[in-house]
Amino acid sequence: MPPAPRRSSSRSSAPAGLSWEDVEPAPVVLVSGPEDVLADRAVDRLISRARATDPGLEVTRLDAVDYTTGTLGVVTSPSLFAEDRLVVVAGLERAGDELFADVTAYVAAPASDVVVVLRHGGGQRGKKLLDTLRAQKVPTVTCDAIKSDADKSSFVTAELRRAGRRADAQAVRALVDAVGSDLRELAAACAQLVADTSGLIGPDVVERYYGGRIEATGFRVADAALAGNSGQAVALLRHALATGVDPVPIVAALAAKLRVLAKVAAVRGRGTAAVRELGLAPWQTDRALADLRRWTPEGLAVAISSVAQADAEVKGEGRDAQFAVERAVLRIAAASGTA
Repeated sequence: MPPAPRRSSSRSSAPAGLSWEDVEPAPVVLVSGPEDVLADRAVDRLISRARATDPGLEVTRLDAVDYTTGTLGVVTSPSLFAEDRLVVVAGLERAGDELFADVTAYVAAPASDVVVVLRHGGGQRGKKLLDTLRAQKVPTVTCDAIKSDADKSSFVTAELRRAGRRADAQAVRALVDAVGSDLRELAAACAQLVADTSGLIGPDVVERYYGGRIEATGFRVADAALAGNSGQAVALLRHALATGVDPVPIVAALAAKLRVLAKVAAVRGRGTAAVRELGLAPWQTDRALADLRRWTPEGLAVAISSVAQADAEVKGEGRDAQFAVERAVLRIAAASGTA
């Protein structure tokens, strides 16, 4: 299993907040946070690294919901054949007191030939145990949720870099728009592009593979509306609605685009440093600055008001959600022409 120096140091000076790419086997490892894709990768890496040391590694998976008292002690007890073992305990955030008690006792004196991986998906349940693990300096993989477009763009860039590939900023943005609602699908899309294409990945490649995805539709409608292209925006919108896309995410896409415009418009007079402090991805600020050339403050106010009205109507205050979103699209496109 892990070399002795690494095991002995893990409880005295192990770093907290490790990336899934950096974690190494240790007697006890905590994988903490709600992002399951990153957590799964951390667990897979630990299994792979431990198996590289012992190809006969025995892997046992326990679910906190089904746990019975004493099970952890049984699966980590000395083996008859002395093979190395790795135990994954999933769902600590849903665990009962029996599991918390067993894990707390185990962490105080872990077995030397076993790696125990504790998976906690977030929340306050089990906080006392988590505090104990931190006090013991158990190696911790942090799997924070990846929700913002900026974080998803960074994720895509890192995925491609690990595969020895690159995509330009527009391609990254297009991929996030297309499949960014689910991180697992985003990772799969990156893998497909790596496998099926060569060279620098551009927006035309992303459009060819993923341009028809439902997740992209709202943003494409928004792009056309903000550009003042009412005909294209309405055509995209009607196609989306006809193929079953709900009006709510389309309005959300319109609102998201306008929020970025409003944020950049509010600080652009203070220089590029103020724009950078907004925390947006570079392609977002570049796109917003270009779009704002067509907009006046009055036009932006009209567009934001139109989206607010549509948002209320598609969530139950109006009789016809499709009419509400189409009216908002037309008003936004017209407002952009006031620039």
